[in-house]
Amino acid sequence: MRALLSVYDKTGVVELARGLVALGAELVSSGGTARALQEAGVPVRQVEELTGFPEILGHRVVTLHPKVHGGILADRDRPEHRADLERHGIEPIDLVVVNLYPFAQDPSVELIDIGGPAMVRAAAKNHQHVTVVVDPADYQPVLDELRAAGQVAPATRRRLAAKAFALTSAYDARVAEWLAQPAEASSGPPEGPGGPASALLPERLTLVLERSGEALRYGENPHQRAARYRLVGEPGFWDQVVQHAGVPLSYLNLYDADAAWTLVHDLAAWSGQPAAVIVKHANPCGAAVAPSLAEAYRRAYQADERSAFGGIVALSAPLDPETAAAMVQAAQADVVLAPGYEPGTVAELQARRKSTRVLEAPPPSPPLRHFRQIAGGFLVQDPPGCRAARSTWRVVTKRQPDEAEWRDAELAWRICARVKSNAIVLVKDGQAVGIGAGQQNRVQAGEIAAQKAAGRAAGGACASDAFYPFPDGVEAAAAAGVAVVVQPGGSVRDEEVVAAADRLGLAMVFTGERQFLH
Repeated sequence: MRALLSVYDKTGVVELARGLVALGAELVSSGGTARALQEAGVPVRQVEELTGFPEILGHRVVTLHPKVHGGILADRDRPEHRADLERHGIEPIDLVVVNLYPFAQDPSVELIDIGGPAMVRAAAKNHQHVTVVVDPADYQPVLDELRAAGQVAPATRRRLAAKAFALTSAYDARVAEWLAQPAEASSGPPEGPGGPASALLPERLTLVLERSGEALRYGENPHQRAARYRLVGEPGFWDQVVQHAGVPLSYLNLYDADAAWTLVHDLAAWSGQPAAVIVKHANPCGAAVAPSLAEAYRRAYQADERSAFGGIVALSAPLDPETAAAMVQAAQADVVLAPGYEPGTVAELQARRKSTRVLEAPPPSPPLRHFRQIAGGFLVQDPPGCRAARSTWRVVTKRQPDEAEWRDAELAWRICARVKSNAIVLVKDGQAVGIGAGQQNRVQAGEIAAQKAAGRAAGGACASDAFYPFPDGVEAAAAAGVAVVVQPGGSVRDEEVVAAADRLGLAMVFTGERQFLH
């Protein structure tokens, strides 16, 4: 058996090489991989000994040679292939172990791997005769099969070939995306939201996904199967989440928890205070900021205690005993997310309900693009969220908000941006007191928010995710007792709506930015 080893990530390669040598394999390698094996005392043959040609162009051309690719691509079942090998003195290669330059971490021309993908694709194409390994996690299983049977099983070779093509596909897609950026921006990752349209929306998008390791209980409903997939080579924060307790997550647990985690981090970053968010069916039913985490949680829970039952609780700071005690006294949660847990707090939550999923998570990693699937394709856009700063907002009424009202208006607006449309959010003193979500008309969303607020919005703020088309929505906000209304503006009846606010003694602020969320 002859094995060619050429890896950028040296994890486990020495141990693999020793195992192969013990099985009688001849190793061929070059560059850093060969040096690592030689320094470990593993016998290895240089690629240039095999090809009779030295590496050139600063290591750009090393394995691009017929004696390498002929040895990988030869179909040993075809007499003409065997004759070609013999005629040209080409030795067959049975195992190819390659991983690629880390282009995704540091995009540059010199990290566009050429020889690596070429060998990977060649070996994967000829998987009937050649085993290709691109992931150190597969080293031990391959060694185990070789030790047990003297060969790698056909099914394993096919599985590894599929994995290899997925790797090269994702790698090429990442390079293509980088090259599609304007030249002045191509020294780093693609621009995020707000960048040029060509950066966000290139002519072609290639998404290569791999299934993550955790098992999801089911989809939106128990009769639907589900799994989480991630972009190959671009893990997100969910890959670093640690589950300390509870039953496995479901599709909706992940979807709702992602929404809660994004919002709680946004509120904490904006306010500079601890924040707590409770999400139910992708909508926040409670949100608050406060000087302490326990107070933020209590105020978030008080927003809508009935809806909080079975919801997702997200906390911006590590769970402390005071907050844990408050959570135990409140309605049970399906999922709890926090950046950490002080001693004893996980056990306290478990004692309340053993099935609650207790998750420790790093900060969220915002996506570059937002996808939504439709029949036969996808819609692609910038990720949702607030872009317009308060400094760009415009007071359009005679009455100006005072600083406390400004603060409530900003919080209401940030929460409203994460509520399904049509949405109305009422806030008072750093606490959402009424949230009306997902209604077909804005007035009804306001009525629901006011009903939930039950008088607690007096002197606070009302946010609407889109403009008020008629004065009736502003009249409903005034009836709920708010002092300031924040909305995008832009209706043909803006003058009537502003006049109604003036008549009712409200302050009104236009953000110039709609926040529909579907």
